[in-house]
Amino acid sequence: MDKNRTEGTKHEIKGGLKEAAGKVTGNHAREAAGNIEKNAGKVQKEIGKANDEAKKHQH
Repeated sequence: MDKNRTEGTKHEIKGGLKEAAGKVTGNHAREAAGNIEKNAGKVQKEIGKANDEAKKHQH
């Protein structure tokens, strides 16, 4: 499994928690930062999936 998949998942979860904490506390900056990190994690995870697929087809 590509490292981007695991790192992306970590960022997705961490960002989701930050976003939720920002919503609960009314901290819009934290909420926005969490949303950005969550979405960046999703992108990173997709890159990892694509890398895994590319490796499958090389063999």
